[in-house]
Amino acid sequence: MMWDFWSLSPESLHQVTILFSDRGIPDGYRFMNGYSSHTYSLINASNERFYVKWHFKSMQGIRNLSVERADELAGVDSDYATRDLFEAIERKECPKWRVCAQIMPEADAASYKVNPFDLTKVWPHKDYPLIEVGVMELNRNPKNYFAEIEQAAFSPVNTVPGMGYSPDKMLQGRLVSYPDAHRYRLGVNFEALPVNRPKCPVHSYNRDGSMRFDDNGGDAPNYEPNSFGGPAEDHRYREMRYTVSGEIGRYDHREGNDVYTQAGNLFRLLKTDEKARLIRNIVGAMKTVPERIQRLQISHFMKADPAYGRGVAEGLGLTVEEPDLVSAK
Repeated sequence: MMWDFWSLSPESLHQVTILFSDRGIPDGYRFMNGYSSHTYSLINASNERFYVKWHFKSMQGIRNLSVERADELAGVDSDYATRDLFEAIERKECPKWRVCAQIMPEADAASYKVNPFDLTKVWPHKDYPLIEVGVMELNRNPKNYFAEIEQAAFSPVNTVPGMGYSPDKMLQGRLVSYPDAHRYRLGVNFEALPVNRPKCPVHSYNRDGSMRFDDNGGDAPNYEPNSFGGPAEDHRYREMRYTVSGEIGRYDHREGNDVYTQAGNLFRLLKTDEKARLIRNIVGAMKTVPERIQRLQISHFMKADPAYGRGVAEGLGLTVEEPDLVSAK
């Protein structure tokens, strides 16, 4: 089913290439980069919007596991990654990541060569270079795993003044689905739990609900507007308006969308031995898949780079003819 879905969703190809390359199995949490993937926005003091992609670059370097080593660890030490992080922090070898941003002026978005709000695309660094803005450090282990980890409720909806969202469709969906999942998982007052509660004062009209464990706002009004001195919305922190023109409706996101160039560029960046491992990993995962699905997926690899497609086809014992590879048996 996995390959059936991917073969029918070629926009997945870039991420599939990452997943089955050496990058796909990091050697624990300390030796991997992190990415927002989504496009967010930043608003400057002049009320101008810039779109941004966040990058967290490991200051410990990058280390990866082979498939064989990962399989071994899954059987003998399934908590390997968590234990490695915990023990490093206990030794005061606190892992750090350089926090960087790619920043795109709002005006560029309409004419850029790829859709800047497409989660399956990256922004080439030569167009929008990384700008280092700080360092993130993990310097304390949880005192109680359930209270601080299991009850943590991360969500992309949580931003600070000066930071906003974008027309990224997947992000728009997650702005709704993540808090909704947390309400189901932890209860309607999940944001009041110590691990999720903001450090700064918060003034809201959130009341009642199961497991309310504070004074519940006392006898203050629970509606806005009111004439009793309740908190009022600060309009400076609203999401900026978007200018929309043209037709609105459902559309085929694949129409006119180049889903092969970036995957091909990534393949060509790999060294010869890295390409061989990528192809070997894919072949191992596809060998029990029906041939019609194999051939359809190979056709996508071919369009990204002919050597990519031929390598997978040969590994699966299939012959391919360019350019028609989809004639599954």
